[in-house]
Amino acid sequence: MRPIMIEHSRLLTQDIVDYYSQLGWQAMMAEVNLTPKPGLVDRLNTGAHKDMALTDFHLSANAIAQHFPSFLFAGAEYKDLPIQRVLAKIRPIGITCETSMFQATKGVNTHKGSIFSLGLVLTVIGRLLALNESLSTESISLAVSQMCQGITAELTQKTNTPTAGQRLYQSFGLTGARGEAECGYRLVVDLSLPYYLKQLIEGKSQDIALLETLILLMANNDDTNVANRGGIQELSWLKNQAQELLNQGGIMCSTDLNKIKEFDNECITKNLSPGGSADLLILTWFLARLPYSKTGLILPINNN
Repeated sequence: MRPIMIEHSRLLTQDIVDYYSQLGWQAMMAEVNLTPKPGLVDRLNTGAHKDMALTDFHLSANAIAQHFPSFLFAGAEYKDLPIQRVLAKIRPIGITCETSMFQATKGVNTHKGSIFSLGLVLTVIGRLLALNESLSTESISLAVSQMCQGITAELTQKTNTPTAGQRLYQSFGLTGARGEAECGYRLVVDLSLPYYLKQLIEGKSQDIALLETLILLMANNDDTNVANRGGIQELSWLKNQAQELLNQGGIMCSTDLNKIKEFDNECITKNLSPGGSADLLILTWFLARLPYSKTGLILPINNN
């Protein structure tokens, strides 16, 4: 075990850095390999995407994961900096991550949302470990929220060429990935993570538990990816369809999987991709495997 010294912090061992970096990579792989998924790239089809395929996501995950240690080290390096100032320090790492992603996929945006969310979480983990503070879903959520305070305010800026995020916020109040981060990913911490763990405890396979959790997120997440593609009415349609599947009892047999495939076909026809929910699913999988989760449930990281 080779220790890595970070000035004014406790030791971060190579094993710790490798563990969390691998966990981020496996979370991305678990999500994209999950099949079937409504409107999303999986092993059956490319969903509502005509510019990307499964291989792009694999290449992207490999390229991005190489930078995960940098987020952990940054969190430790800036442990004594007020947490509200840390976000600006890690933005260059995020930009480098995006560059590697685009190089690996030849210009396709596969994981931009996950670079943002996993980058934030890994930075906070590095900070908490360096400060020798409690590492749990709650402590991570609180620290991410503190680090990201005020970032949704950037969506209020009036410009001649508003981004999709600015347009959706100014028209419908949708805060997207910024809002999720600013509130500390409460949709994951309070909803999808407990639900996912409950399915596993009840004996469901990891794939079925993860798929049901995706449907739960789709039913509750105001996904700006969906709203950007289909408008607010199609977002409402997608949330209602997902909730109806949950109301029917979830996924219990092959007939239920066929309903998911039908949902997938409808999303493809409507050109809807719940990419925001997919990003939150990745975070759910990741947080479920914290060594010191508040749930006390420790899951093997070599399973999808």
